[in-house]
Amino acid sequence: MDPATSSAAVQGFGKVGRGAARLLAEAGVRVVAVSDQYGAVHHPRGLDIADLAKYVDRTGTVVGFAGADKTSNEDLLELDVDVLVPAAVESVITTRNAHRVSARIVVEGANGPTTPEADEVLLDKGVLVVPDILANAGGVIVSYFEWVQANQSYWWSEDEVRTRLANRMSAAWQNVREFAAERHVSLRKAATALAVERVALAHQLRGLYP
Repeated sequence: MDPATSSAAVQGFGKVGRGAARLLAEAGVRVVAVSDQYGAVHHPRGLDIADLAKYVDRTGTVVGFAGADKTSNEDLLELDVDVLVPAAVESVITTRNAHRVSARIVVEGANGPTTPEADEVLLDKGVLVVPDILANAGGVIVSYFEWVQANQSYWWSEDEVRTRLANRMSAAWQNVREFAAERHVSLRKAATALAVERVALAHQLRGLYP
């Protein structure tokens, strides 16, 4: 996919959604819709995410952003976009609306935004779902970095943390993608299987189980 000709919608404009929208826009993707708990805004030619962020800082909501049409959180999920980022709350993609999701890629920024039943619907439709266990793991990884630094009485610069995070996330993505391709399973099943496998191996190596 060419970012310059791709579009995205982001449900949620908190820490995860706001960052996702900014990074997508910086990559050249046309972010056509963004929402928060009060409502959603949409513009087919793309929203100015930097201006939207300033507007939200002033008003506390995306609703009423100049030059954008009002829509709903529910309708945002069904927009004709290439990438959908549900980054608000859990269980927003269900069997009621999964068949109307038009995005080619769903990247789960929230925890559990897709129900198991809806996950099967998306899989049958050929939608690539990047699961929450992988897509929003960055915060947990940085928390681990903080724990490591505290234990070692040491500190890393922000650039070092960002570099280490990027390396970890890129490696995780490659591992999950390869595992899924080799075993012909979804990314969610691949990520879960890899996690269980690694924990089991770690327990065996430490001698906790015979």
